[in-house]
Amino acid sequence: MTIVHRTCPLCEAVCGLRITLDEAGHTTSVKGDPDDPFSKGFICPKGASLGKLDEDPDRLTGPLIRKNGEWLEASWPEAFAAVEQGLAPVIERHGRQSVALYLGNPNAHSMAGALYAAPLVRALGSRNIYSASTADQMPKHVSCGLMFGHPLAIPVPDLDRTGYLLMLGANPLESNGSLCTAPDFPGRLKALRNRGGRLVVVDPRRTRTAALADEHVFLRPGTDALLLAGIVHTLFAEGLTSVNVPVNGLDEVRALTADFAPETVAARCGVPAEVIVRLARELAAAPTAAVYGRIGTCTAEFGTLAQWLVDVINVLTGNLDRPGGAMFAKPATEFRARRKPYTTGRWRSRVRGLPEANGELPVATLADELETPGDGQVRALITVAGNPVLSAPNGTRLDRAFAGLDFMVSVDPYLNETTRHANVILPPPRVLQSGHYDFTLLALAVRDYTRYSPPALPLEPGRPAETEILARLTLIASGQGAEADPAALDELILDQMLRKAADAPGSPINGRDPAELRAMLTGANGAERRLDAMLRLGPYGDWVVEEDGLTLAKLSEHPHGLDLGALRPRLGELLCTASGLVELAPPAIVADVVRLRDSLGSAVPEIMLIGRRHLRSNNSWLHNVGPLVGGTNRCTLQINPADVDRYGLAGHAVVRSATGELTVPLEPTDTIMPGVVSLPHGWGHAGSTQTIAAGHAGFNVNALTDESAIDVPSGNAVFNGVPVTLDPVTT
Repeated sequence: MTIVHRTCPLCEAVCGLRITLDEAGHTTSVKGDPDDPFSKGFICPKGASLGKLDEDPDRLTGPLIRKNGEWLEASWPEAFAAVEQGLAPVIERHGRQSVALYLGNPNAHSMAGALYAAPLVRALGSRNIYSASTADQMPKHVSCGLMFGHPLAIPVPDLDRTGYLLMLGANPLESNGSLCTAPDFPGRLKALRNRGGRLVVVDPRRTRTAALADEHVFLRPGTDALLLAGIVHTLFAEGLTSVNVPVNGLDEVRALTADFAPETVAARCGVPAEVIVRLARELAAAPTAAVYGRIGTCTAEFGTLAQWLVDVINVLTGNLDRPGGAMFAKPATEFRARRKPYTTGRWRSRVRGLPEANGELPVATLADELETPGDGQVRALITVAGNPVLSAPNGTRLDRAFAGLDFMVSVDPYLNETTRHANVILPPPRVLQSGHYDFTLLALAVRDYTRYSPPALPLEPGRPAETEILARLTLIASGQGAEADPAALDELILDQMLRKAADAPGSPINGRDPAELRAMLTGANGAERRLDAMLRLGPYGDWVVEEDGLTLAKLSEHPHGLDLGALRPRLGELLCTASGLVELAPPAIVADVVRLRDSLGSAVPEIMLIGRRHLRSNNSWLHNVGPLVGGTNRCTLQINPADVDRYGLAGHAVVRSATGELTVPLEPTDTIMPGVVSLPHGWGHAGSTQTIAAGHAGFNVNALTDESAIDVPSGNAVFNGVPVTLDPVTT
């Protein structure tokens, strides 16, 4: 038996795991790592099932090439040659804009995705870049970019020290947290209450998190921004503001929220005016407080305004960038050279004219670019760890559009609802055969921490690592061919990184010889050497601090991870707006407030659809793990019993929207407010080659969501507050 320690890669909680392997490399036990200073032994059902996922018999072990409608096994050289033969002619005939790239959610949980996605984007030279970000958190990136100057300067609630937490559209007891990296989120919330703090959850459902809270406030879907605007109005009206960071636009915010008095917004959002006023007073009076809004607020009609107002309240109550409030993590791999202030709309989509944000276009318009003829029509697609047929709005339209592509290649461990359209599938190795470092998630942690997990098992002879797969795709996309050396790409990236850092004014290695620095790096492969360079350049690195600086070698001496301390105020280090101030009223935000004001007079749909999370699931990619399917992890339509009676329903219902209809089983429950129904996302596996998933197929909720409905400033898809109708099943 061998015991290995590694970070769980299945959600944003970054829990430490203690994994026992037998002599053949099979997982016999997965438990929480009690010596991890961040997670302290916490584990959820997903992490406990990592061995089952790692050894899933339906997981692809080698490349597949589709010829004449049949899947054929291929060698890796054959597969990469097929990618070149399929991609190069499309680029030659139609130009680089005819190739699109889609990056799925697991890229944020993958060392390969974090390190090689950007080089792949640059190599493609296409503006048709899409990702799960515009089906999830893009409003937060846009609001933080406009307010602080950087889309990754995202404050998180200081959970371990706050005395009051107002949470909207989040259910961390099921999701384990999101845009807020906090292992054992449930334990941290209980500790908040045990030390005399107060937890208030705002949600259309009484979720497990809401049931734990001191107070649950029902809210009509999609109206979070109205509730938050009412709170801001009250803070100004009652003189409850206490700003302690440098800001610009304070009077403009006062004027912008003048029309959103609690009495005005109450009817639209379904929250009594007196509750809105009380929440504002409680936030202002609490010794420390934080407002935190997540996916339910992002995937709504006013997602960017909701995220903006979250941080406006944190600023107005004096809780931004102070202990117990909303703070910024200081990750070990952070190196930020001076950059231009953030902007969006540097280019627009060909068909609908939607603006770019963070270098990508909204996934809500991908089908338009696939189907609409003309110069720049997307004719080839690369997907990396994504299943947009199930995760993007109106996925059934995408399903049809993918069938018309000239060429498609997918990096994915499964033959699934999206990859079935590919001409070539390149499966990454097993989880335990890959190194792991959470570049993205540790930048959102509620405590500064770092940990690297080297591969626990060796690769089979001739089997490329996931990093090599993406490196070879990058080389093919750049025109260097399938036989180009991926190690040369790593060296090029390292050289560019070191030269940029050496040339940057104020850099800790300014003026030093990049060749000398390169000779200092260690690591078994290019990915590890790049990690070593990032650690050394980071705020705790040995090229920055005088004594005992961090390197990959030193981090490897701590297999349980290193605690780097509680969050510290650092707004001044991060601000890179043109003014050097927190911009409370950016023009793009000001313009969208008009749309929010107009919504006050709009009719309320009779029934609205929202999504929901499951503790034993993660989007569409854990439905083939037996221990995680069944029980409460079911694809049912949650509905208030009053609505069951009102519509004369029994057993099942026909749910119709502007884009489609589904007949789904009902789950009556008083935990959801009347006028709202909930269907989880990620399901819809009928006919799948994944045995367990096919046996628990469920229904694709994105047959009902509308790709024409987006949050305007960010282009994010709207999944919450979708108008639907309900009818009894007649046959």
